[in-house]
Amino acid sequence: MTIFGPADIMLPQNLEYTKWSVVACDQYTSEPAYWQKVNEFVGDAPSAYKIIFPEIYLGRNDAGRIANINKTMHEYIDGGKFRTLHNTFIYIERTMGDGRVRKGVVGSIDLERYDFHKGSKSPVRATEGVVYDRIPPRVRIRENAPLEIPHIMLLIDDPEKKIVEGAAKLVSDYDTVYDFDLMSDSGHLRGYAMCDASRDIFSQNIEKTENKILSGDNPLIYAVGDGNHSLASAKECWENIKKNLPPEERETHPARFALVEVVNLHDDSLEFEPIHRVLFGVKKSDVVNAFLHYYPKAGKKPNEGHHIEYVYGGEHGHLYVKSPKAALAAGTLQSFLDDYIKRNNVKIDYIHGADVVESLASKGTDMGFILPPISKSELFETVIREGALPRKTFSMGEARDKRFYLEAKMITK
Repeated sequence: MTIFGPADIMLPQNLEYTKWSVVACDQYTSEPAYWQKVNEFVGDAPSAYKIIFPEIYLGRNDAGRIANINKTMHEYIDGGKFRTLHNTFIYIERTMGDGRVRKGVVGSIDLERYDFHKGSKSPVRATEGVVYDRIPPRVRIRENAPLEIPHIMLLIDDPEKKIVEGAAKLVSDYDTVYDFDLMSDSGHLRGYAMCDASRDIFSQNIEKTENKILSGDNPLIYAVGDGNHSLASAKECWENIKKNLPPEERETHPARFALVEVVNLHDDSLEFEPIHRVLFGVKKSDVVNAFLHYYPKAGKKPNEGHHIEYVYGGEHGHLYVKSPKAALAAGTLQSFLDDYIKRNNVKIDYIHGADVVESLASKGTDMGFILPPISKSELFETVIREGALPRKTFSMGEARDKRFYLEAKMITK
């Protein structure tokens, strides 16, 4: 059995796909206007928006919202809002806002082969540190849900472009299952279901690749690019479920397998964007002085160490840390921020887009930190060598280009 395999994939039917498909729940977390527009655009129509939990609303009647999500899921299933494509993969072409096309394949990943904990050497592992207090809310959503509708994207290091791009070459043999514009000027999404013959060819290519990598030391086959905490929550739920299952049921229980999209790290359209930080309700002098105290070797003049750029009240400043212990500037900054937040009880958010940071930090009450990009070509090597990167280090593209919810899969019998 391969680690990444076909699935019984549920697709919405007899509804407007543009209203159904919405961006990942961890986007626009400091922009309530975006989610309000989504709510207004969707209206009374069936939508993934009504069966996900946008993070911007966490902490506001969580139990009530989760109960309504689960209720709506059952209503959609019972009301015939889905059709199921059995034992298949879906090949995807996502046209992004700037016209570039990202290719991917949707199938299921075996959670028995995934471990998100620090130091993991599993073939499927996190690329970034997991924020453990973000898992329980997602577990509460999933533990009583009949289905999952994920935004998880896994990366495969395939410089020869044999896997996903190989699937693209057979697209004329597939059936088109959706083809529509995404909301909020977020591009276009087209999906094709593989026929039996092409599915078998794709599975054989996957099996060869997996076996080759598994034969080496510290085999990393799939690295979590997006949906880190969602996949970790799926793993936690599966670990809880399997405790009460006999061995034979563990082999095929639907909760053991999570729906994901696999994308080639070397896809020409794939760009890594840094994820920035904003502290709310702080004074610039307090934060800068605390930073210089935390890092006694830090200063405001360039040196050979890490460069931290900040913005406050529309003005930019720079801090430099000589001989940093962390491999990346994100790690250097995050270590300080964790300490500062703990000591001062202030709110932090992780922001996609330097322009959004500058806007949020323009009032003179909030402080933004703008991080440099990292090279995607170094990702697998760095994770293998050093373990998961600091949490919220990178994002694959801007917020509007993130994966949108669309496909679903049952996770209960």
